[in-house]
Amino acid sequence: MYPRFAEKRLTEALEDSPVVLIQGPRQCGKTTLAQMVCTSENLAGGRRRSRTLPDRPEDYTYFSFDDEVVRAGAEADPLGFVAELPDRVILDEAQRAPALFAALKLEVDRRRLPGRFLLTGSSNVLQTPALSDSLAGRMETVRLHPLAQCELHRGPDPSGTEARLPGFLDALFGGGFESRRMERLGKGLIGRIVAGGYPAALARPAGRRRANWYRSYLDAQVQRDVPEIARIRSLDVLPRLLTHAAVQTATLFNLSGLAAPFQVSRPTIRDYITLLERVFLLERLPPWHSNRLKRLIKTPKLHLGDTGLACALLGLDASGLAADRSLLGQLVETFVYQELRRQASWQPDPVTFFHFRDKDGVEVDIVLERGTQALAGLEIKTGATVTAADFQALRKLKKAAGRRFTGGVVLYDGEACVRFDEGLYAVPLRLLWEMP
Repeated sequence: MYPRFAEKRLTEALEDSPVVLIQGPRQCGKTTLAQMVCTSENLAGGRRRSRTLPDRPEDYTYFSFDDEVVRAGAEADPLGFVAELPDRVILDEAQRAPALFAALKLEVDRRRLPGRFLLTGSSNVLQTPALSDSLAGRMETVRLHPLAQCELHRGPDPSGTEARLPGFLDALFGGGFESRRMERLGKGLIGRIVAGGYPAALARPAGRRRANWYRSYLDAQVQRDVPEIARIRSLDVLPRLLTHAAVQTATLFNLSGLAAPFQVSRPTIRDYITLLERVFLLERLPPWHSNRLKRLIKTPKLHLGDTGLACALLGLDASGLAADRSLLGQLVETFVYQELRRQASWQPDPVTFFHFRDKDGVEVDIVLERGTQALAGLEIKTGATVTAADFQALRKLKKAAGRRFTGGVVLYDGEACVRFDEGLYAVPLRLLWEMP
């Protein structure tokens, strides 16, 4: 079992929130994390020393709404179902029983105990106002992604000791990067991109067996989860649309280009894109803007939720991806973006993500804001060299951000971590997850 850095956030949320929701794509490890944290050994022992739950805690009772009998009972009588629940429960795949949320609200208002209900959800319930509003002020959400590279780098941890968070984001937001040398990733980078981060996929041999898992995973999403969110007339469009989106990952969102191969309207394709976002298969990265710069592109970028899924959709193994340099560049950018998103989800202060591009084509691949006072940027290169010219866009961002700018990095697959100017660094890609 790999360490999950989200564990600390989850245990903190259970200390004072009556309802906690672990939200993320199917098979990313939500149930495993919930069951690992919510055992009597961990609740009373070293992982979590609760000040608010009983001195002699019992394990949480587990119910899954993938079980048709459990789901049918909850839908038939949600108030009665909730009233009969034990004091502390895990309710897995709670989005499959939407009627339950109003009943949970009434029960929490009747008896408000911290850590009482731990929910998991494989679609974004916060985008469903009727569900999210019913538990407003009563529920804290913990986002769980597929495994990050820093979790994979540390490997399975049988000791149960708390893992130290990687230091890349702290260095980016003002700590700076020390000069050093290290071995470049080379082919190892491509292997990590093709593998992705889903635990069940990584448990399979690389190559055909792993790709088959990703394809089966997508089929299950399309056949089960998406129809529960909305009625879809042409389910066969969704896998092809996602494959088309994989070709365009890390590029500006182009609705006309995505809709062109299909005999459906652009508004329908837009709705399908939104559905794929709700099950965490796609993300749109919004543009960053500034009053100091008037000629900025206001179109979001498109990113696949996981590079392993993208490669399986495109039929790419490591050798095939290495041969397609253009697509490799796009997938390296998505790979870095998703790693940063995963690391940011554990941070005590929220980090918001953007991209920067002006009408002259000057572009910063990823812009990050921490709070209202700190802003940083990253340019991503697949090559092994960096020159002063590679910092052109970061310098423009630095000027636009003014005092808020804390750091700019060109991430590249090289050997040397080097300072180019005040707050501007060339940083080897592996430091993204190996930074102490």
